[in-house]
Amino acid sequence: MAEADRVVRYDGDGTAVLRYLPGERDGRPWADLLEVLDDSVDAAAYIRAELPGWAVSGSPELGQRLVAGGATVLRHAHTFRRDLRADPPPADWAGAPLREGLRAVPCDRAPEELFEAWRAAFGPGHVDHFPGDDAGALSERLGPLLAGKIIGPVLPSSLLAVDAEDRVVAGVVLTDRDGRPWVAEVFRHPRRGYRGLGADLLRGTVADAAVRGLAHVHLVVSEGNPARRLYESLGFLPQETSLTVLVPDAA
Repeated sequence: MAEADRVVRYDGDGTAVLRYLPGERDGRPWADLLEVLDDSVDAAAYIRAELPGWAVSGSPELGQRLVAGGATVLRHAHTFRRDLRADPPPADWAGAPLREGLRAVPCDRAPEELFEAWRAAFGPGHVDHFPGDDAGALSERLGPLLAGKIIGPVLPSSLLAVDAEDRVVAGVVLTDRDGRPWVAEVFRHPRRGYRGLGADLLRGTVADAAVRGLAHVHLVVSEGNPARRLYESLGFLPQETSLTVLVPDAA
């Protein structure tokens, strides 16, 4: 990621205190991948004063200090990476047919066609459930994601699985996150069956990414999501852990 994409914040004496990637999360400004540059500064107090109402993603230690000061936890997550050059995917991952009755197709359909399967995959009680209503989930999360407005453009290695009636039943959405291929979503409609279909599609996506010359693929998984075991079984290795919190609005 280019350093030019980062924002550096300074204190009143001109000392660099924080560096982060600016973005937007659920309609609020977001300081992602936040790093503390000066350990002598109370970073939590600085953030509360300078970034009120922001979402902040940084180390668990910083997140816990912010929570102690009134911040709300949004996500505890782990970042993984699969090196496609040092550990090339097996040859049989590329172009492998899906189970009978299903076809793999490009992820170029309207958000409405993906919505039922995606929404069902992250239902109430799932750690990654979108808490709003269906209309909000479509307009605020899935639609902007597929339009490249949340993480970045959808890459051609993304795949959908459709059934005999051409309904989307599962998918893997691979995006370009500031030059890093990033798995934004892996989903499967639980009521349609096809257990293991998400893994099948992810193998295909990883293999296609390697064929296209990508060096690595990244993803993030929330704490408590059992999908972590799947990602590890497919060669994704843990890189870092972060805590995303919502800083209280200014009084």
